[in-house]
Amino acid sequence: MVFSARSRHSSLQQVNKRVAAGVPYQLKKTVVLVGMMGAGKTSVGTALARRIDVPFRDSDHALEEAANRTIAEIFTRDGEAFFREKESQVIERLLHSTPCILSTGGGAFLSPRNREMIAARAVAVWLKADIRLLWSRVRHKDTRPLLRTPDPFATLTQIAEQREPAYAEAGLVVEADARYSIEDMVQRVIDTLLTRPDVLERR
Repeated sequence: MVFSARSRHSSLQQVNKRVAAGVPYQLKKTVVLVGMMGAGKTSVGTALARRIDVPFRDSDHALEEAANRTIAEIFTRDGEAFFREKESQVIERLLHSTPCILSTGGGAFLSPRNREMIAARAVAVWLKADIRLLWSRVRHKDTRPLLRTPDPFATLTQIAEQREPAYAEAGLVVEADARYSIEDMVQRVIDTLLTRPDVLERR
């Protein structure tokens, strides 16, 4: 009982500090950003976390730190099946931390296991972008192992078509647009999250 009282007191102190600092939102559940490579999960997620004053975490970066190898190296050395298993383990660990903004790899949400874990402890937000916007953002990068093919645009298109049914199972959807700045997207995500008071509330 003493531990519970202290925990409640500590939580209340944190809330009071956030209110005093002028943070106008309270995040109650982790927000998991899902979508294709190039959709803006990392850039929007980082700015969103800063805006509502919560931690930002990236499952790909966490996996790279745990393996001491890049995603591309893991794919090359161990294969996609191994990568997906480790990815699920990392996501499960991150979902058990304090509420945060969590960016996931483009293929993470395809796993029924991952979708179930996310639905149980968080809310998924699909950053939905059309293929030409995605291509404009990834075409000059060499860090996407799935696009190392003779026709990367065709590969990207095929991957998007295959993955969209899974992304559509996300609890919330926010449409991306080339005209939107990162801050525009952050505001659109916040407005969408505010439709779920069990996830985000104004103070």
